[in-house]
Amino acid sequence: MQNSLPDLRGRHALSQGDLAAAVGVSRQTINAIERERYDPSLELAFKLAQFFDCAIEDIFDPSLTDT
Repeated sequence: MQNSLPDLRGRHALSQGDLAAAVGVSRQTINAIERERYDPSLELAFKLAQFFDCAIEDIFDPSLTDT
């Protein structure tokens, strides 16, 4: 799933480790989400949105594609 997590992290001057610690996951999880190799759980998506004070849709592209 496409996301704007790297841009948000950059705007807030956060490392992957900083963000991971803030939302209670590993740095590797943040890296995998940013590289679009892992889709976060709904709970983690809400935590990220709450952390950045935005809607989930502001971080993750809700567009569905045919597979």
